[in-house]
Amino acid sequence: MAPESNFLLTTAAVIGVVHTILGPDHYVPFVAMARARSWSNRKALLITLLSGLGHVSSSVVIGLIGLAFGVHILKLEALESVRGNLAGWLLLGFGILYMMWGIRQAVNRGAHQHSHEADTKLTPWILFTIFVFGPCEPLIPVLMYPAMTANAALLTGVLVVFTCATIGTMMILVYGFLRGLSLVPGQAMQRYRHALAGFAVAACGCAITILGL
Repeated sequence: MAPESNFLLTTAAVIGVVHTILGPDHYVPFVAMARARSWSNRKALLITLLSGLGHVSSSVVIGLIGLAFGVHILKLEALESVRGNLAGWLLLGFGILYMMWGIRQAVNRGAHQHSHEADTKLTPWILFTIFVFGPCEPLIPVLMYPAMTANAALLTGVLVVFTCATIGTMMILVYGFLRGLSLVPGQAMQRYRHALAGFAVAACGCAITILGL
């Protein structure tokens, strides 16, 4: 394999890992919802996996179509920026609504909430939809070289490496946080778990829309 190919594949892997770690929206919402809704680790990881696939795939499709039709990279990056802001506002809105619902639950039901409360079927789909809107901004610049050189094998390799690095890091972080939190006694906060989860999700939305993370 040519040196530039090795460099590009390594770059795709590093960027996939780093941009995921630096973006708390890639893992905090899943940890928060898993804890609030008492998801098993397996369910939390499955939802993370599917949302991650939607997250990366949307940018891949937009990037490949744009590059195929000769759309300038700056226009593609501008589009991804718009999608990023939209995803941030959706995350913020969902977090605020969920937090308000959680506060209402805490006030109305008191401390005797049951951990086996029926799960809201819409919650995983809401997260998935938000992540489909959320872009992978670093992906498009990484796609430029193999696309311009019409190297299909390298292009495929870059996509696979970036996807695996991004989603793999998401799942490792989610699992790690869930395992860590399982060791922390949380009975005293059980009453407010939904409100706290909504606050965590809303904070991620704020980080995107206000801080630009």
